[in-house]
Amino acid sequence: MDTSTPPTDTGIPLSRIIRERIQRASRRFHANDNISAFIEPGELELLQKEVQAKMQGVLESLVIDTDSDHNTQETARRVAKMFINEVFHGRYKPQPTTTEFPNVSHLNELMIVGPILVRSACSHHLCPIIGHVWVGVMPNEHSNLIGLSKYTRLIDWVMSRPQIQEEAIAQVAELLQQKLQPDGLAIVMEADHFCMHWRGVKDTDAKMINSVMRGSFLKDANLRREFLSLLNNNKRS
Repeated sequence: MDTSTPPTDTGIPLSRIIRERIQRASRRFHANDNISAFIEPGELELLQKEVQAKMQGVLESLVIDTDSDHNTQETARRVAKMFINEVFHGRYKPQPTTTEFPNVSHLNELMIVGPILVRSACSHHLCPIIGHVWVGVMPNEHSNLIGLSKYTRLIDWVMSRPQIQEEAIAQVAELLQQKLQPDGLAIVMEADHFCMHWRGVKDTDAKMINSVMRGSFLKDANLRREFLSLLNNNKRS
């Protein structure tokens, strides 16, 4: 089977063309960055075919006979589709559309959203990260409000990239801070890391828990305690 990279009309691999666009704009393209602004209509399908060809080469280097093994004959295509359209779609697709509503009732009490199920992959080994996120918001009269489902969509968009948990939660906080403009924002994430469960030390019990506190959650210890207490009660129920 031909495992060479499918060329574009110019004969240059599409991944190189996209990379050069990003570099000309002096932008970053780390694993957990969104690069959708540099991908033109119709190119994702071509990029998927390029990933498929490269993945076929990986399978061959692993000495897997994809010609006679019926279980792996379509594996390269499946993996390429999974990476581009599913588990890493947050890299290649624009931010989900969300409608923000003005805080006409001047709400100024603590709101907690969660637990929100999140799925990602460790950028070190591409092993799954699966866990939950809780969001605490302290709005003010000028804050924007968004629907509950929009929290899930926005957080999924951030998490659907190769990540490390510490950076992922900071990206979530930055995005929600821009959207909501609250007085305070708190994010807590608890997750299982399969790079520990599946390889290495193979510790099946260890989890990572981390948080980001901004604004009034950082300054007001009583508010922070209230949020964490309500969160813990929710986790126990």
